[in-house]
Amino acid sequence: MEKNEFSDLLLLTAFSVMACDGDIDPKEVTLISDLEKKESLFNIENLEARLNQLVEEINKDGHGFLRNYFKKLKQAELTHDQESKLVDVTIKMIEADEIVQYTELRFFKIIHSYLKISGDEIMKEFAHVSDIEDYVVQDIISEKYIEKLTTSYFDSQEIPEFSEISISVN
Repeated sequence: MEKNEFSDLLLLTAFSVMACDGDIDPKEVTLISDLEKKESLFNIENLEARLNQLVEEINKDGHGFLRNYFKKLKQAELTHDQESKLVDVTIKMIEADEIVQYTELRFFKIIHSYLKISGDEIMKEFAHVSDIEDYVVQDIISEKYIEKLTTSYFDSQEIPEFSEISISVN
């Protein structure tokens, strides 16, 4: 995938993971800001404005927003390095607020189902992450399992209306 497209997908991933548990924690916003400052991951001029645009979109139709994200991810043609970076950002976002919820793990499993990177590769590359097995240990993967996992996520997760995001300058 071309660099600018991947940067957009990476920001959309970070935002979707941040919102998937129904709470946008200030630590998650700080992480996104830090990733942009330190690594220019998202390649965006006004990160706060873009995040607030995403807040507006998810507030209009939370489940539709996340379903659209999964659709974009499924259609993306990512290199192995891009998939690895996407997994890295996803795990960092999940762990940013220091509370790993089952909802977030389920969301990770859905993301992982659209990637070619194997669970073994993730466990090896991210061995430093405590409980990395929880991220990748899955039932038998099939189309039906993924559909059930996705349906279960949307049936049990309410997406609230989020407030505007403010990135504090340190």
